[in-house]
Amino acid sequence: MAALLDISIVAGPVVVVLYVLAGLAVLLVLVRLYSGIAFFRVAASLSAGALFGWVLAWLTSDVWDLFGVSLSMVTRGWVVAVFAGIGLAINTLAGRGWRRGVAIAVIPLCLLAAAAGINADFGQYTTVRAALGFPLYGALDLGGTAVTASSVGATAGSIGTVTIPATVSGFDARPAIVYLPAAARTAHPPVLPVVVMLSGQPGTPADVFTAGKLDAILDTYATAHAGQTPIVVVPDQLGAADRNPMCVDSVLGNSASYLTVDVPAWIRSTFSVAASPAGWTLAGFSQGGTCSIQLGAAHPELFGTILDISGELVPRNGDAAHTIQTGFAGSATAYAAAAPAAVLAAHAPYSNLHIIFAVGAGDTRFLAWANTLDAAATMAGAGTDLIVSPGTAHDWHTVQFAWTTALPLIAARTGLVVTP
Repeated sequence: MAALLDISIVAGPVVVVLYVLAGLAVLLVLVRLYSGIAFFRVAASLSAGALFGWVLAWLTSDVWDLFGVSLSMVTRGWVVAVFAGIGLAINTLAGRGWRRGVAIAVIPLCLLAAAAGINADFGQYTTVRAALGFPLYGALDLGGTAVTASSVGATAGSIGTVTIPATVSGFDARPAIVYLPAAARTAHPPVLPVVVMLSGQPGTPADVFTAGKLDAILDTYATAHAGQTPIVVVPDQLGAADRNPMCVDSVLGNSASYLTVDVPAWIRSTFSVAASPAGWTLAGFSQGGTCSIQLGAAHPELFGTILDISGELVPRNGDAAHTIQTGFAGSATAYAAAAPAAVLAAHAPYSNLHIIFAVGAGDTRFLAWANTLDAAATMAGAGTDLIVSPGTAHDWHTVQFAWTTALPLIAARTGLVVTP
């Protein structure tokens, strides 16, 4: 059972077989093209289905903005393809015999193939286990079995869940996930830098490792750097996948206090970590990216580096009116003050804050926002870098590229420079 749950659903034989079956079913339906009349009927059904798919993608993404991000061309292509296949199948349902049976099979096969293709584009659910929401990690043994200094360089990091008490904030957070590098598990661990990383919304802390593959990126870096990487703590800033308290303190939950008081206090009391903000980084993706610059820019006494991956220009929970009402007690002034650019201006000039912006080249809306915030950060006196991930959009492939590129920068900023 475990082997079945861990089958990849973004690549590999299962996905290939699904694509092949859907393609063969469509080809069998096309066998009906035995006359000119049938040809024009099928061409019309394909065109109508494709047009419907294109319009649906355009409306949901660009007009209604249901997802808060623009769909990539790959995802739009899958939507067009699936509805073209459904249109073809509907045109054939009136037939008889095996063609009718194949036409009926085309619809679910096309839907499954499109779902697999869109999931591969976003990189969200890497395995069956992840898609079903089954627990992926056990509790982290904070006592831990120490590794020897001689084996550190070849030892992978440990990942597990922890409960970070909301002592001050009272925030109802889900369990956090921690990545401990091998160096942190020696009998006398060195003082290590810290990264507090936030997933997007909807999402869970586990997404950072399952979809973002951050553990593999960290392990690769550790292998070349004597087993040392930052300790990475991924707390829950949401409370539930369908919630978005926008990393402020409000009736939706004291998310800001949880992340800036409770989480740092727990980290300092649990691990051997840097004392100064120079050794601390706040990072995040999408909604988590927005949180990273909101809170990181507001608390330079805690964080010396920020990694904002595809963050928004302003915190958002629905439209602006709903955001102001639910998250800011109806105060448009408080809402405006929480925008990252406003936070940067209010705390300027910075003496030692560095912000790394990362975004997918195909994520045009968020790329424009990243450039806007980059300029605002520079004006506020912060150092900046802008990482643009080629060929990706608002997806976890961008996160993987961002982390691979930014990790050496973070290591240098936080003092983690180890000679291989």
